[in-house]
Amino acid sequence: MKKITFFSLSLLSFLSFGCDAQVKSNDIAIKDEVKNYTLETVASDIAIPWGMTWLPDGTMLVTEKSGVLYHIKNGTKTEIKNVPKVYSRGQGGLLDIALHPDYAKNGWIYMTFASDEGEGTGGHTKLIRAKLVDGSLTQIESLYKATPNTTKGQHFGSRIVFDNDGYLYFSIGERGEHFVNPQDIKRDGGKIYRLNDDGSIPKDNPFVGQAGVKEAIYTYGNRNPQGMAKNPVTGAIWAHEHGPQGGDEINIIKKGVNYGWPVVTYGIDYDGTTISKENEKPGIEKPIYYWLPSIAPSGMTFVTSDKYPDWKGHLLVGSLKFQYLELLKLKGSEVIDRQKIATGVGRVRNVAQGPDGYIYMGVEGKGIVKIIPN
Repeated sequence: MKKITFFSLSLLSFLSFGCDAQVKSNDIAIKDEVKNYTLETVASDIAIPWGMTWLPDGTMLVTEKSGVLYHIKNGTKTEIKNVPKVYSRGQGGLLDIALHPDYAKNGWIYMTFASDEGEGTGGHTKLIRAKLVDGSLTQIESLYKATPNTTKGQHFGSRIVFDNDGYLYFSIGERGEHFVNPQDIKRDGGKIYRLNDDGSIPKDNPFVGQAGVKEAIYTYGNRNPQGMAKNPVTGAIWAHEHGPQGGDEINIIKKGVNYGWPVVTYGIDYDGTTISKENEKPGIEKPIYYWLPSIAPSGMTFVTSDKYPDWKGHLLVGSLKFQYLELLKLKGSEVIDRQKIATGVGRVRNVAQGPDGYIYMGVEGKGIVKIIPN
């Protein structure tokens, strides 16, 4: 085990102070929580519950980053068999999970995870689909594998969302190569991808037909998107992503658009140095909202349930750093108010609205927590 030196502790203290000292002018002040709900743990003892979805019978599938897929029924966890081997390193492991919009008819389940398959040492993000039969994954199909592998432990992404037309979107972070991958459409990483449900590339993807490009790319210049959700009103795909120190962003995903990383950023590097002096530039999409200092966002969902009348129509985002759920109230695509939810609950890795209308959080070290209005 490495010794933690006084220098290391001092550096960590400096970096923490530097991040907290960042100030965003004219920001929307976040309000304290109004405790009009109770929290109920519906599945316990899950170290890092990354992704979650619900089967038609109301039971849950939850991914745990180390590589376990749980089936949760009445609070009891059962491990699903035949889950592919994951490359568990740093932020990499078993990541998101989503059902096909027509799951009741075709049975397809989609998952992203870090995989050591293919070119190079280390791992990179992979997308598969499979079916669940008698507690085991079957008919596993590889749909996309990013290359080349790297032993870097950061920025694998990853979230999966289907749009109203049945296209599948998934995100991959820039894998710690921020000056190499995000702005290069011939390379994987720092992108949001769009595929048909069988893994084929839509003919109208923005870079189809260009020599040498990754034709699955839909957007680029993304740093590390760990939250995506479909806006239930407009059908647009929204995504948030981690900034460095400062500059976490919420973006509306648009075809072929450059979201700027690292050419423009509202943040600074972890050693306090400047990454870019620009925070906006012609030809680069501006975020609809950004956080300064960073909240380390993970997971995101729109609230459509009548169970939360004050939250309905608005956006929930988990904070890993500050260990709460953040409610962002919206007017169209504009953030007009912010409020803390579940303060001190723990590192919120994911948040989703279940088919029963309740909001569920994946909380690191705890498991799945349900928010029940009083």
